[in-house]
Amino acid sequence: MTEAPAIDVQEAYQRTQNGSLLLDVREPDEHAEAHIPGDRLLPLTEFAERYSELPREREIVVYCRSGRRSAQVVNFLLAQGYQAINVTGGIIAWHEAELPVVSQGG
Repeated sequence: MTEAPAIDVQEAYQRTQNGSLLLDVREPDEHAEAHIPGDRLLPLTEFAERYSELPREREIVVYCRSGRRSAQVVNFLLAQGYQAINVTGGIIAWHEAELPVVSQGG
């Protein structure tokens, strides 16, 4: 399997500020615990049935917890003709970079 194209969290943040769609492919309980503001949740477990809901005309910046599930999704989306890129390190790296996060604890 080829490695998915990826960007770091700072670049991901910039792209989402400039109109790219931020997609979380974690499960609903993970998303409820903590997520990135303005993201869209499409769990990996539902992805194959629902990916066609995603816009083809926008770049999709994909994240998960650490970057492994999102890399699988990016490779799949690229094969379907979408513009997609993986966030290296996922929400863990995003949190470490002190970028905005919505968390259950406030």
